[in-house]
Amino acid sequence: ANYGPNPICKGCLSCSKDNGCIRCQHKLFFFLRREGMRQYGECLHSCPSGYYGLRTPDMNRCSRCRIENCDSCFSRDFCTKCKTGFYSHRGRCFRGCPAGFAALEELMECVEGCEVGQWSEWGTCSRNNKTCGFKWGLETRTRQIVKKPAKDTIPCPTIAESRRCKMAMRHCPGGRRPAKTKDKKKKKKNLMERAQKQHSIFLATDKTSQ
Repeated sequence: ANYGPNPICKGCLSCSKDNGCIRCQHKLFFFLRREGMRQYGECLHSCPSGYYGLRTPDMNRCSRCRIENCDSCFSRDFCTKCKTGFYSHRGRCFRGCPAGFAALEELMECVEGCEVGQWSEWGTCSRNNKTCGFKWGLETRTRQIVKKPAKDTIPCPTIAESRRCKMAMRHCPGGRRPAKTKDKKKKKKNLMERAQKQHSIFLATDKTSQ
């Protein structure tokens, strides 16, 4: 029977004009729809968003998902699809993935990420493979990849980093001075020789003019 413009009794075994379906056919799910102060029963092939199908010997029902930010669920405590902007992880919904897990954007799921170990101590301060002869150098520390990610598309965090450091010994004991120092001395010597040459030319010109 139909009551009004909508077939509210479709799929029902028993139906009321005011309350809609009271009992459903064997394979359908009973869903109690609320509209303002009014509520009425419907018989559906699948439950709407935010509900899951619960089969019982008496009658199949649509039961509400009890998981926060869940759009559709498999059972009361296991979400299969989260609302927009949330990531699915072990049947729950998260705004951001828990520690040790990475976000897979195309599926909006949290998968096992890249696990790295602790940082090592900072290495020796050096420059050009030398630990002396310069004022500043670089020191480096590293860490190992303990567990590779489940997906190759998920990057691992950096496993090496460097920072500027001041060398303990600026001059190498018993060694040659850096090439830069030699270049400075050579340049200074050339300038002095050029100045002396120009001075000699000036003196010779001055004597000729006298």
